[in-house]
This record gives sequence, structure tokens and C-alpha cells, in this order.
Amino acid sequence: MFQQNQDIFNILSEALSEGIIIVDKTQKIVGVNTSTNEMFGYDEDELTGKPLQLLIPPKYHAVHKDYVKGYTKNSVKRKMGGDRELYGAKKNGKTFPVEVGLNPFEAYGNRYTMALVVDITERKKAIQELKHWATIFDESLNEIFIFDASTLQFIDINRGALNNIGYTLEEMLRLTPVDIKPEYNLEQFNDALLPLLNLEQEKIKFETIHERKDGSIYPVEVHLQLSSLGDQKVFVAIILDITERKNYTNKLEQTVENRTKQLKLALEKEKELNELKTKFLSLVSHEFKTPLSGILTSTILLEKYKLTEQQEKRDKHIKTISSKVHYLNNILNDFLSIERLDTGKVNYNFRDFNLSKVVNEVVYGANMLLKEGQHIHIPENIDEFNLHQDEKILELTISNLIHNAIKYSPENTTISIAVKKETKNMIFMVIDEGRGIPKKDQKHIFNRYFRAENVLNDQGTGIGLNIVKGHLESLGGTIRFESEEDKGSIFIVELPITYKE
Repeated sequence: MFQQNQDIFNILSEALSEGIIIVDKTQKIVGVNTSTNEMFGYDEDELTGKPLQLLIPPKYHAVHKDYVKGYTKNSVKRKMGGDRELYGAKKNGKTFPVEVGLNPFEAYGNRYTMALVVDITERKKAIQELKHWATIFDESLNEIFIFDASTLQFIDINRGALNNIGYTLEEMLRLTPVDIKPEYNLEQFNDALLPLLNLEQEKIKFETIHERKDGSIYPVEVHLQLSSLGDQKVFVAIILDITERKNYTNKLEQTVENRTKQLKLALEKEKELNELKTKFLSLVSHEFKTPLSGILTSTILLEKYKLTEQQEKRDKHIKTISSKVHYLNNILNDFLSIERLDTGKVNYNFRDFNLSKVVNEVVYGANMLLKEGQHIHIPENIDEFNLHQDEKILELTISNLIHNAIKYSPENTTISIAVKKETKNMIFMVIDEGRGIPKKDQKHIFNRYFRAENVLNDQGTGIGLNIVKGHLESLGGTIRFESEEDKGSIFIVELPITYKE
């Protein structure tokens, strides 16, 4: 009978897509199912007898020990972690989010715990995507209203609309569009919706006025289309406050129309993703094509300068070729860095070094890029500072910030490096007098491939700061900035003086 029950358990455990892990009271693994092996990347029987911590990322080991102590005192069936996020560690070192349920039981006088493990990577990704689109919806500067196609009752309204109309969300959910459109009664508004309901038109556009909670009115342009929310038919209204358009120029009217197009794109998720892919491919093509054309041109011209007295011209083109090859090499290194960061394959090399060595090497290389009248100011006490960190990553960080400062600053300006030592951290600042970062772009500046609006005509891939941020966070550091358009930027890096391996 026992063997029969054991066979039934084995059949059921192997049939489950979730991972099953059974550990004894010493937290040693006594059994797993096939789903667990596949989930964590191990072969059959490879995990048996191993400590459970093998499947837990090292940085969570201490927390897990404390959790186990608490669970052992009062072990009952429950979900592990509470509100905390849990992660598993694959055989290859890669971590992934999991959900874990714990079930204590006894067998042959011994206590065991069975953990039901679910890989929630896709769920987390879906949640993040939903949050992303919810943020776009809520933070739109224009007004977005969603209401039921049958009852006309409002279902959702973004923050921009609530701020302008003056109602709370709870108040708006009790209203319909007719309640805020004094120029329409219910019959007139239903008539306006008929072309959409009868599928005669995909979108209708009209101008009217909206009435705020305080009784004031403002002119609006309504872009209305029929959509679906699950099985529910809804209307999506994108509302443009055209007060300024009514009062000023056609240029403002075009600006408002562009914002409408941007909002429409924000509601079409798949189209935006395809455009992002196209943008990336175009960016890479452009960034490679421009320097390659320069190299080819200089190579052709070199063949024409064969006389001794033409050495100066030859040197000029050789310098151009060298500069372009260096630029291409940097781009390739950036893409390799992204791949390593994404796959967790970065191998850091920690050692003791003096800060002046790093700064002097960066400044030496950057001097060749300086524009007319530009110079780099180095603090006099730079020799006083020592670190135990990854020297190459710090060099990469400072080099990236210095090169950006040179690129985006005009001639006859100063780029300053400042260093400050605190109890446990070293603070580095790179200060420039350049064009600065537009306020609306500042929240995206560390996003991969993002480039601020005022530098789109300059060479660059938009991945340098993203790479720097990724490395610094891996080393326990941070990066932030202060910037004002046309006045310059200050980038501030904070890094532990000693990295504890």
C-alpha cells in the first residue's frame, strides 16, 4: 500500500508544471521533481543531498537563514516571503523571480518541508509592462477619458483630465460625458456616437467645451474612438485643451496635434515596440555608416599624398582614421557591455589603486577630444584618495561623463572634476557648462537608447549612461545628476571606497 501511495505521489509530482522541493530539518534537499530540475537547470538527481541554499542567490542567504529560524519555530502551511520578492538561482548563476508555498509534514518520525515553487518571470514582466502603460496613461499631459459604450458611465480618467476638470476620480465615476459637456444633451451626444457604433467611422473629431467642477469652461478638441476592454465595449476619448490654440497661433495648433499623435501611439503598444526596434536598427546603421565613410574618404585621400612635404596632410587623415576606428571600437564595447550586463556575465576585478592614476589616464585620453578653448580642471588633492574597487569600471564611468561633457559643451568652457571622501563612500562630480538636459527628458536619461531632444543631431547611441548605471549598481554605487537647459549639468557618482566581495 505504501509503495502504491508513493507511486501515486511520484506520478502527480512529475505531472505538475510547478517545481516541488522537499527538504529535511537541516535544509538539505531530499527530493525534487523534473519541473524543479528544468526550472533551475540541473540534471536528474543532481540536487539530491545538496543544501537548499544552492538554489537561493547568495545575497539572500542571510535573510533566508533568519526566515528559516522563524518558520521552524512555528511551521505551518503558508506562502513564503509575505510581501517580499523572492528569487531563485539557476545552476548558471542567473537569478529569476519565484513564488513559493511551504507545507510541513512528518514521515517515519522525521520532519520535512515541501516547497511548491513557481517561476513568475513572465508574470513579473507582464506586470511591469502593465505598469509602464498605466504610467503613460496617467502621466499624459492631455486628458484621456474612458467610458462605457452602453451606459456612457465613466470607467477611468487619467490624472491630466482630473487636474483640469477639478473632480476626484470617485466623483467622475458617477458621471457621464454629458455631465461635463454643456453644449450637448443625452440625445445629441448619442447621435454623435452613431458613426462609431455603426462602424461607419473609426474615429470622430469635434470641438466643444468642457465644464469644470467649479463651473468654469474651456474649449476642447475631442478625439473619440470605439475600443474594447475585455468583453466590454468602451469609448476612448483623447481630449485636447485648445485654449491656447484659440488665443494664439497655428504653430501651437500643430503642436497640440503632434501631442495627439503621441497619445495615440501610447495607446498602441505593439506599434510602439515595432517602432522602437526600427529606431534601434536605424541608430546602429547610422552610427556605423558615418565613421566608416570618414575612414574610406581619408584612406582614398592618403593615396594622393605620396610626397615627403605632404606628410602633414597624411598625418591629418591618419588621425581621422584612428579617431573613427576608436569611436567604432567604443560602440562595439558598449554593445558587448550591455550583453554582459543583461546576462550577468560581468567579471569584476577588485584591487587597491590610487584615484589619481584613473583620473590622469581618463584626462590624457580626453585631451585629444577637447574643442577649441576647452580644458579639464582636476582637483589638486587627487593623490590623497585610494580605493578598493574595480579600477576599469571607475575609469569607464569617469571617461563616459567627461566625454559627454566635452561633446555637449561649447568651445572656451571648463569641465571640472570634483572628489569628496565620506566615511564609507567616495563621491565624484563631473561639472560642465554645456547645453544641459531638458526637464521633460531628465526622467528618461538613464534609459537604454534614449537621447534627449536637444542632442538628436549629435553622434551617440544613448547607451553609455545606461551601462554606467548598471555597473555602478552592481558595485554598490549610484549615479544621479542636476541639470538646467543651456546652463550645464553636474553628474554625481557615489561609490563605496571598499567593495566587500
